[in-house]
Amino acid sequence: MLFIDKSKHIFGFGPNLRPAAEAENGEIVVFETLDALSNQISSEEQTLAAVDFSKVNPATGPLYVKGAKPGDALKVDILDIEVADRGVVVIAPNAGVLGNMVKEPKTKVCKIKDGYVYLGDLRIPAKPMIGVIGVASREEIPCGEPGEHGGNMDTKLIKKGTTLYLPVFVEGGLLAIGDLHAVMGDGEICVSACEVPGKVTVRVGIVKGMAPPYPVLETEDSLYILVSKEDLWDAIRQATELGVEVLQKALGLSWEEAYMLGSLILDVEISQLVDPKKTVRIKIPKEYVSAKDVLKALSLE
Repeated sequence: MLFIDKSKHIFGFGPNLRPAAEAENGEIVVFETLDALSNQISSEEQTLAAVDFSKVNPATGPLYVKGAKPGDALKVDILDIEVADRGVVVIAPNAGVLGNMVKEPKTKVCKIKDGYVYLGDLRIPAKPMIGVIGVASREEIPCGEPGEHGGNMDTKLIKKGTTLYLPVFVEGGLLAIGDLHAVMGDGEICVSACEVPGKVTVRVGIVKGMAPPYPVLETEDSLYILVSKEDLWDAIRQATELGVEVLQKALGLSWEEAYMLGSLILDVEISQLVDPKKTVRIKIPKEYVSAKDVLKALSLE
């Protein structure tokens, strides 16, 4: 088992990254991560006003996967997510959906114990997830921004037991992971989840010649296409187009038939509303299509 410690991290998914480690196809890798603020906040007296924003959203890695070539899909099986025993939630003026209503920055430190996150006296079931997971892009993209390469998608379904398929743009893929959350609601409305350091264990694999145009997530019962755009409606429209395209090609339907079927079985869901690009997901039940169907229908090649 390969281990990449938290000191080896990046702040951007560019094409000229140097690998922190190399893995074989099928190898299990553990990524040790800092929190989204590079562990800069340790008490409620510290706020975003004191944070060095050049150190925000570090992603551990990158990992070079031997045999991964441009045009392939990098398959990432998420085997486990361990989070620390404390996390932080932050707000600041002009940040988040209601940022215009925030008068001053504030921080809450949350205890995490026995499967629960404690926000003051409130006890919330912990649901560990990955906020940032992506591969090297064709151009330099900050880790705080999502896109075709993955990145800061803040999708709560990227958790233990799921599989993410990412398009490979450069040799080796160069996978990096960070920004773990102990729990987060869809939207991440205040610009922060329960930000926490931790460890992620994954198995990396390669699907030759089937790079999707956007990340594809597989859960036990569904497949999701994750689309990020500056305008929320543009993201919704693009995700919907791709969902209908999958139904049309995988089931041999006319476009009109696939569009009608999509209105019956596809769900449009919001992942996050607070990054430079907004992320939505289109949900396709696996009783109609497989992961291979989706990748084949959307393949960039």
